[in-house]
Amino acid sequence: MDRLTAAQVFVEVVQRGSQTAAAEALEMSRAMVSRYLAELEHWAGVRLLHRSTRKLSLTAAGEQMLPQCREMLALAENMQALGQGLDDAPRGTLRITCSQSFAQAWLVHALQEFTERYPQVSIDLLVGSEAVNLVEARIDLALRITNQLDPNLIARRLGVCRSVVCASPAYLARHGTPQHPQELARHNCLSYAYFGRSLWEFERQGEASAVSVAGSLSANESMVLLEAALAGAGISLQPLYSVAGLLREGRLVQLLADYRPAELGIHALYGTRRQMLPAMRLLLDFIAERLAGEAQWQIDCAGGLHSAS
Repeated sequence: MDRLTAAQVFVEVVQRGSQTAAAEALEMSRAMVSRYLAELEHWAGVRLLHRSTRKLSLTAAGEQMLPQCREMLALAENMQALGQGLDDAPRGTLRITCSQSFAQAWLVHALQEFTERYPQVSIDLLVGSEAVNLVEARIDLALRITNQLDPNLIARRLGVCRSVVCASPAYLARHGTPQHPQELARHNCLSYAYFGRSLWEFERQGEASAVSVAGSLSANESMVLLEAALAGAGISLQPLYSVAGLLREGRLVQLLADYRPAELGIHALYGTRRQMLPAMRLLLDFIAERLAGEAQWQIDCAGGLHSAS
């Protein structure tokens, strides 16, 4: 638990008289405020607030804890001011979580450039697609490619991820090449198990369509499905950043080039803006700028790739 942030949440709740008002002041979700309060009470081993539908009031232990929290926050502010006065360069360790495919294919290269530019910043990267409790795991930032956002977290959209339906030449030689999305239902489609049974959505000339797909293999990590597609196991829906090179080499073939798979947002998720480290603000701006400037995030899937029709 970030005890400094928890102390600030506690002080803000007392000063403003409600968790909702504190959440607005801290630019933090109400659920995150409640979580910090609960974890602070768990750490202290006592209840700090009496909660009712009408108002909040301090317990005896809360009365004693409040001035200590204020003193701790004042000390931290003085220390931060001292450090900034000596050196304005961003510093510290950022704990980040993201999927394996995004980390391996793109993010690790961006992070290398960022840490070379800011050598006093280090990155601790947790790889995985599963949702994690950012407070409990002491995660500063989650990078997720999704359109289903956690309402309890603050989200900043950094870019757009486009996808491609693809298969190996060997699979297509054995099973034929689908010409319409509905034909995918008759093929062995390698699905992303994290969402259960997969529904692949498409858009063509302003008209939307969707097809429910299934196959012999599903997984919760797209890199596993990519390896299976390369081995000829079936058809896969892959992020363009993972397969652009393989399509150019001819190891995979783009299918249904006239049908654009649904786009996903690339989001940064975090618990609060108020306590965001300067290094993290710089990193978010850096990632957004780099995503906007690289062709693989802007290219039209129907143009310039090795496709089959």
